[in-house]
Amino acid sequence: MSNLNYKHLHYFWVVAHEGSMTRAAERLGVAVQTISGQLSLLERSLGKALFVSQGRGLALSDAGRAALGYADQIFQLGEALQEAVRAQDSGNALRLRTGISDGIPKLLAYRLLASVLAMPEDVRLICSEGGFEPLLGELALHHLDLVLTDRPAPVGGNLKVFSTHLGEFSAGLFGSAALVEHYLEGYPESLNAAPLFLPTRQSALRGRIDRWIESIGIRPRIIGEFQDSALLTTFGRAGLGFFPAPLALTDQIAEQLAARLLGEMAGVSEQIYAISNERRIRHPAIEVLCSSSPSFPGTSSVPDDAHRQAAAPQV
Repeated sequence: MSNLNYKHLHYFWVVAHEGSMTRAAERLGVAVQTISGQLSLLERSLGKALFVSQGRGLALSDAGRAALGYADQIFQLGEALQEAVRAQDSGNALRLRTGISDGIPKLLAYRLLASVLAMPEDVRLICSEGGFEPLLGELALHHLDLVLTDRPAPVGGNLKVFSTHLGEFSAGLFGSAALVEHYLEGYPESLNAAPLFLPTRQSALRGRIDRWIESIGIRPRIIGEFQDSALLTTFGRAGLGFFPAPLALTDQIAEQLAARLLGEMAGVSEQIYAISNERRIRHPAIEVLCSSSPSFPGTSSVPDDAHRQAAAPQV
């Protein structure tokens, strides 16, 4: 294997995780023909076909699945090597590249990541926001070390990941003082025809809220649906309607958004997961985050249920 070309292997690795040569070519900034040629050279050197035709697309062969497992480890260790070398330079902080799902309350993300900033090491957080699937794609390509989201990684695929349950946060409805005063009496039945801002149906929280509304037999007036939790609370801050948020953030919401708690939504909670790549050498900041139990009110105990799941896109 001394003649293994790691550039060819990297092209194979990106194709496997992107799901097609076209998307891999777009990500790598090269022509599809270049990708095809590099893969052919890799298959020739290994003496095995790594992909097989499946309809109009490609699927990994048995040899391809085996190769991908090793390629994952190779490039994961490459990332770990770079971080370890950078950490030897006192002028460079330990970086934690974190993707935050746009449906997660940003105040909650801050509270969870505070344990990382409290580490004795010099740590630098590099945070980005996005949808669940795009963030998993970035994690698969090792552009991120960690994804904070409202659901575990889906089962199936090729990438081995850890989905760690960080906490369960009971949720309530918040609004301006005037709105709360008007709808407080008779809550939650008083919410019939009340104005609500809610997350979109792609959010795991939305399904729980819809079931709660149905269980109490009311028909509130949904005046806005938002994928981004920060935009949702911005509209709620304007006093135009109620919005859901974790009870653990009641004090921060009152201080920063000038909003009051109307009442708890019984049985509705925000679930938060940390998803990270499986590595032989795990990022020390991720170890701290996943081993730290949330210590603020409104949080259920966190089970030690970090579990291994497959989350790579199918080829």
